[in-house]
Amino acid sequence: GHLHNSEAFNYGVETWEAYKRGGLSKDLVEEQRKVQEADLLIFQFPLFWFNMPAILKGWMDRVWVQGFAYDLSKSYDGGLLQDKLSLFSFTTGGSKEKYAIRGDIRYLLWPMQHGIMHFCGVKVLEPHICYAPENVSEEKRKEMLTAWTQRLKTLWKEEPIDCSPEWYFK
Repeated sequence: GHLHNSEAFNYGVETWEAYKRGGLSKDLVEEQRKVQEADLLIFQFPLFWFNMPAILKGWMDRVWVQGFAYDLSKSYDGGLLQDKLSLFSFTTGGSKEKYAIRGDIRYLLWPMQHGIMHFCGVKVLEPHICYAPENVSEEKRKEMLTAWTQRLKTLWKEEPIDCSPEWYFK
């Protein structure tokens, strides 16, 4: 489509304007439709540089645009996606002990779970973390898969976390 302001490009403004006029590309509209239809959003990824991989962050930047996923006047518990539930399930390269040296792994989750999910109104379940699966025995990896399978069976009975600073930084 065309730029809203070709003199001073602002990605956030351009995507918001494109969303309002129905000018987003078909692939983004399709991804937004999938998000709208979902009750539960599970984000499965390897933790990379203490964050989600760039390709996942890029997906969020392109799909979760203003007007669709958030409105600056309606955020957090009043956000546009407040009927959604999310879960971050990820693997790490380091052991739980290695992460604990620098503090609770919840610190890393603040920008992802609170800054993106909760900001958009999405309720957040406790993350599912598999620490360093490539560095453990085959038996331990099977235990990780069994634990994930069991959790998926009871996921709908879980209560969302309190996305307050106290949950992350206590």
